[in-house]
Amino acid sequence: MAGRQLASKWLKTGALLSDARVAGYIPRTREYSDAVLLKMLGQYGNVVIKPVVGGGGYGVIKVFRDRRGYGFTYMDTTRIYRDFGSMRHALRIVRVKRRYLIQQGISLARIAGRPIDYRVKVVKNGGGWEFRSMVGRLARPGLFVTNLCKGGTMLGCREGLRQSLPRIKASAKKAEMRRLTLVCIELMERHFPGIGELGFDYAVDHSGKVWILEVNTRPQ
Repeated sequence: MAGRQLASKWLKTGALLSDARVAGYIPRTREYSDAVLLKMLGQYGNVVIKPVVGGGGYGVIKVFRDRRGYGFTYMDTTRIYRDFGSMRHALRIVRVKRRYLIQQGISLARIAGRPIDYRVKVVKNGGGWEFRSMVGRLARPGLFVTNLCKGGTMLGCREGLRQSLPRIKASAKKAEMRRLTLVCIELMERHFPGIGELGFDYAVDHSGKVWILEVNTRPQ
């Protein structure tokens, strides 16, 4: 059952932020402007910018500030600039012609240097929802996006957690993602009646904290 589809990441993020049970799991997210980008780089050191409408990792860029200056990574290419103005000019050329949002950068747990995140897919079946899959997505070597269509590798959720965070109990993190998914389903249904399937993209950072990166109404 496909059901209603929502393209705007901004609308879906807003729905999740409306509930205190979920808001703490959402990385700081703002609409894109040069001024906001500069401010968030000062706060977090690195951010991800992504088109408000789009999927499959298309147009997603990691922007950072470090001792070398300002820079960004798009696909497998990283460029460094001495000042923000130079980086901003180059970034405007690379960005696709769409509205963007800026999201606080999360230091994903890694396996052999490759970042991993998790996709939880749920489908409405009759009056209730059922979990269809919970999988890890391991980025292709050299990339920061984990999308399978960009060469990422799929592995079991528990196995991904065990390999990336061996000191943390994998079953507890998996259970936390399941509980959070159930709360988010309730929120999404309340805000957007008629949805029939959802895909939640979760990150677990190097300290073991769970984050909701994105929710999709047409999960791949």
